[in-house]
Amino acid sequence: MSDKKLITKDNKLISASYSLGIPEQRLIFLAIIEAREKKQLIDARGILQIKAKSYQEQFKVEKHTSYDALKSATSGLFDAHFEYEDIHEQTGKLARHVIRWVQKITYIDAAGMVELQFTDAVIPLITRLSEQYTEYELKQVSELQSEYSIRLYELMMQWKAIGQTNKIPVDDLRRKLGVEPEQYKKMNNFKARVLDHAIKQINEYTDIQAEYDQHKNGRAIAGFTFKFKVKKEKKKIAVDSEKRDANTADMFTVDGLNDKQLGRIARNPSFIADYNHLVSSTSPAGQNATEWEFEMTNRLKKDPSQFKKRPIRDYLEY
Repeated sequence: MSDKKLITKDNKLISASYSLGIPEQRLIFLAIIEAREKKQLIDARGILQIKAKSYQEQFKVEKHTSYDALKSATSGLFDAHFEYEDIHEQTGKLARHVIRWVQKITYIDAAGMVELQFTDAVIPLITRLSEQYTEYELKQVSELQSEYSIRLYELMMQWKAIGQTNKIPVDDLRRKLGVEPEQYKKMNNFKARVLDHAIKQINEYTDIQAEYDQHKNGRAIAGFTFKFKVKKEKKKIAVDSEKRDANTADMFTVDGLNDKQLGRIARNPSFIADYNHLVSSTSPAGQNATEWEFEMTNRLKKDPSQFKKRPIRDYLEY
């Protein structure tokens, strides 16, 4: 893969409604890059190979986490679909399309690899065959730890030229971000657990600084507008992730602990009992052990002050 890894999607796909977990979205990112670099293979409806090593290096996770993520994404992506609307060519009427992402996907555990074949309808939406497309660097979303922050960043990138989205009705925004109907029904929960959390991550990990305005219809919030600007200086990466050894303690660790030790801490049943209130039971980290470990390891690195119930090293013993 090239050094500058670009994600390119037709705006129909950017604006589509779908619900995908972090592993599924990341697998699609890596597959899109493969698709762009092997255009002839895609045109022939060929098979794309995504290796766990690529996942590990791009998203800064441990080896076993990358294997688990690909395995999880294999099942999730096969069952997933997205929806978008446009004008039907023959009738001139509004049409709603429901499309599956892949027609075939295979996980080879011993090889640490996924093979996938996009559906025919997806291929033109990721190979920049349309004039209406959105493009951004993969590194901008590689550290985002919420599926909502990834989707919100994409939606804003569609409006990068003017630095502000149009007004997005609440129901449309929920669908585009992949918030299920039964999730965060109260507006204060939706804002706190979805929008505010996503904006915080986007401002911390990406190349833009974002905020939102809410629009009311009477006393009820009817929609949101997102404003953003490109940061003047890109955040410097203190350690090259591709060169950093997970066994070597460095500035990213807590109290001299390395990544493997932090992962072990996050898996400790006592740690889980002490801090499971930090994530929603309906979030990926609340439903999947791999996502929990990834989320907690990153939180331990970013803000260890959240974890004060007992000395962190105590969780190593179990």
